[in-house]
Amino acid sequence: MVPARRAHSSHLPLRGRARLAAPLAALLAFASLLLAGEAPAQDASTRCAVPEEVTSALRVASIPASASAIVVLPLAADGVTIEANASQPLNPASTMKLVTTYAALNLLGPAYTWRTEAFVTGALRGDALEGDLVIRGSGDPKLVIEHLWLMVQRIRGYGLRELRGDVVLDRSAFAPASHDPAEFDGERFRPYNAGPDALLLNFKAVTFGFVPDPETRSARVVATPLLAGMRVPASVRATDGPCGDWRGRLQADFTDPMAPVFRGSYPLACGEQLWHLSVLDHGRYFAAAFSSLWRGAGGTWTGKLREGAVPAQARRIAVHESAPLAEVIRDVNKFSNNVMARQIFLALGTDGGRRPASAARAEAAIRDWFDSRGLAMPELVLENGAGLSRVERISAASLARLLQHAFASPLMPELMASLPLAGVDGTMRKRNGATGSAHVKTGLLADVRAVAGYVHAASGRRYVVVAIINHSNARDGQPAHDALLQWVQQNG
Repeated sequence: MVPARRAHSSHLPLRGRARLAAPLAALLAFASLLLAGEAPAQDASTRCAVPEEVTSALRVASIPASASAIVVLPLAADGVTIEANASQPLNPASTMKLVTTYAALNLLGPAYTWRTEAFVTGALRGDALEGDLVIRGSGDPKLVIEHLWLMVQRIRGYGLRELRGDVVLDRSAFAPASHDPAEFDGERFRPYNAGPDALLLNFKAVTFGFVPDPETRSARVVATPLLAGMRVPASVRATDGPCGDWRGRLQADFTDPMAPVFRGSYPLACGEQLWHLSVLDHGRYFAAAFSSLWRGAGGTWTGKLREGAVPAQARRIAVHESAPLAEVIRDVNKFSNNVMARQIFLALGTDGGRRPASAARAEAAIRDWFDSRGLAMPELVLENGAGLSRVERISAASLARLLQHAFASPLMPELMASLPLAGVDGTMRKRNGATGSAHVKTGLLADVRAVAGYVHAASGRRYVVVAIINHSNARDGQPAHDALLQWVQQNG
């Protein structure tokens, strides 16, 4: 008997050979990609030129192609790829917050929290404290007035009513650093220019509300929060005419921040308006807010305010624990909160609590972690991690690689949930590119416009999209970025 020969593809019918050839070819192609050291997603994608809709919008804005960087990358094994000036170091404005928040999620963990603690020294006799009350901060990015009110209630609940010693502020968690709030853009009283602080409270902001009364031809002035010692005019004169620059027409004078003066008038046509300002330094703001809340809770205080460290023998009597990092970064990225971003950036430079946090140690921690994950960015320049900077730099390619890495990370849901949803919320609420289909961080400075995030295309594919403009006409470049997001959503 002649033994049966082993079946071979050359002896199979043509249809059978085709069925074997297709998967074999795919396997060989995949193997060649691995040997070449490239990801299948990029090699299988189709390279496209910058869409005409985008280039046309840039021309209308008189922005040269050389001033715009674009990277579009598919997150699956096929799709379209666009790259233009991808490796050029550019100022990313607030899209730099992606670097800070993603590094923080990995280095601190999504459940990381900050503690603000109250300690006492000396003896408690009845309801009077013979020693000092010490309040120590750790850099909570979102310690607001309600949280301090709750801490005051806890201290009162401990049995304290009369503070005969000093109130001591321990801000040693952050290394001393000079900060000029007017340095960036000359707007020293704008809350976004407030510097970081271990006892940052309420973003150091005072909100002045103006409520017009046509009958009395005046506008009532309401300041929140109530700060002990601050004297605010009860009202300001109201006038007719268009609203316009109502802040300028008030002719505000904050020479004495505890006694603001409004020498001008308020237009009735403006209706109710709010003006958020940062006019006090950190220590004075915290002390005035605490004093107001303490006395409002029935407490008395005869000592003075000073700064110092928690003594070794002090007893802790109250603590406020912040929301977890994963929740905090939603405010940072959705609403581009610069002050909170700087607080998180410094939290990365605490050196495990052994030394006070510093910007230099924060930058080193971020670079070391990126290097250890194959995300080295030689062009990266970090100053404060918030993007509120003239010197910070990153390339669109590096930012895109970071977003690719994040998408493959177990922490992807936390990061993506922190990004504004196009046409829905945050800084993307009024944008019309890829509405409801793009999670995108925005960046905006005088000469910078930027977007960076993820787009879910109509095809079902997901893409990383990064686009940065550095040009004197950048303010007119937003339509180009909206057109890019829309094009990826429709054609990706």
